[in-house]
Amino acid sequence: MADLPRILVVDDSRVVRMSLVQQLKADYEVREESDGEAAWQTLVLDHTIKAVISDLQMPKLNGYQLLEKIRSSKLRRLQLLPFILLSGEESEEERLGAQALGVSDFLTKGAGSAELATRLKNLLALTEAKENLESDREQMVQDPLSGLFTRKYLEVQVAQALSHSVRHHVETSIMVIGFDDFAGLVERLGRSVVTEVANRFARMLAGKVRHEDSLGHFGDGQFAVVSPGTAATFCYTFAERVRQAVEIGRLAAGGQTIAVTISIGIASMPGDAVDSAAGLLDLAGQRMRRAMAGGGNRTEAGGVRPVVRPISINHALELLAARRSASVRPHAEGLARQLLPLLRLIDEELGLALPLAELEHRLSERNSTGK
Repeated sequence: MADLPRILVVDDSRVVRMSLVQQLKADYEVREESDGEAAWQTLVLDHTIKAVISDLQMPKLNGYQLLEKIRSSKLRRLQLLPFILLSGEESEEERLGAQALGVSDFLTKGAGSAELATRLKNLLALTEAKENLESDREQMVQDPLSGLFTRKYLEVQVAQALSHSVRHHVETSIMVIGFDDFAGLVERLGRSVVTEVANRFARMLAGKVRHEDSLGHFGDGQFAVVSPGTAATFCYTFAERVRQAVEIGRLAAGGQTIAVTISIGIASMPGDAVDSAAGLLDLAGQRMRRAMAGGGNRTEAGGVRPVVRPISINHALELLAARRSASVRPHAEGLARQLLPLLRLIDEELGLALPLAELEHRLSERNSTGK
């Protein structure tokens, strides 16, 4: 009995349930419920049920309501569950309504055992084929270890993003990110440790990208982000924040803290003259490799420059501690404006006679001239 597929029969008539059980018991294990609400609770809890045969008119939840609840469930197994509605005197409009809700088949009350067996066998075979197809597709779409999109599926995402760009006259940008000297990291630390480092980085990156962006694998130790509707300049700004965060921070793995750097390549449409999704993805990869060849720890975007945004005092101090003063210099004026109130307080408390008036005058001049 345990090896037989389990079927749920739902009908408020005990006679109808007994008749269906007699027809099914040779090939199926049958569970019975007398109303739609009890059937719903059973389906949520019992993962072994392979199909439902339900009456239309029932207390609490009728057949339509039960079907709608199943098809709108967040549980994928219920969305695909074969659902046979026992038909009687319902109108053509009611049948069309059930079809719109996703009914799998109709069965006339009093139908013979042979017809019921054939309907069930065909529906279960079709469901199994769909599940196998989804499983194969999932393997193609996602890397089984990291859960990220595969390189092949990323090309599909790029193609969809480019189509969106053409329709809405917006840009699509791609960022390809790679660990500098990845082969050297593997040699020094071992494959398992480096894989853990890469997966930690991917999880961090996944938490930073937008919901509409797609994150996936590009190569060994390399990742790609597809950003529909994002201009290359803004993509560059985001890339620099990610690069600097990795440079300043540390990634923990294998019980040790590891210092790594990354290089990033950016390509976008319509700014870059490429004619395919694969071509745009490859161009971003080429620019990443160019950044690596130029010394690493840099972003290459084919001449595009980032949008300069203010940085916080804490971020500036982190960059200075990492000996990245060149990254702080473009923000010196904005940082000085942030620090003026604090400098005034320090000057008053310690009596230092700091040249704050001169500093304010210089800032005022730069503000008026725009330099």
